[in-house]
Amino acid sequence: MTPVLWWNYPVWALSAILTGALVATYVRDPAIEVPPTQGGKTFAGSMLSLFAVGCPICNKLVVMAIGVSGALNWFAPIQPVLAIASLGLLAYALWARRRTAAACRVRLGAPA
Repeated sequence: MTPVLWWNYPVWALSAILTGALVATYVRDPAIEVPPTQGGKTFAGSMLSLFAVGCPICNKLVVMAIGVSGALNWFAPIQPVLAIASLGLLAYALWARRRTAAACRVRLGAPA
């Protein structure tokens, strides 16, 4: 077992909050037109957070790709970078989604 690091819990909580807020922006009235997704930033940010907070040798994809020693010596040191990238992508996707939703509001009852 590898120990849980201090930054794992805040990244885990923040990525859950950002992903939840981003998913909540997709709950809408079906009559209102919504712009397309943010080009995969939600998926990429969520997957990066999954790789960032998981233990390096528990991640089967990493172990399969570079082995256990590679996971501990190469992948573990870049996990904080993955965490920052994940939170950045999720925050940007949420910001862009909210900005687009606010700019493209449709007034109900307005003449077409």
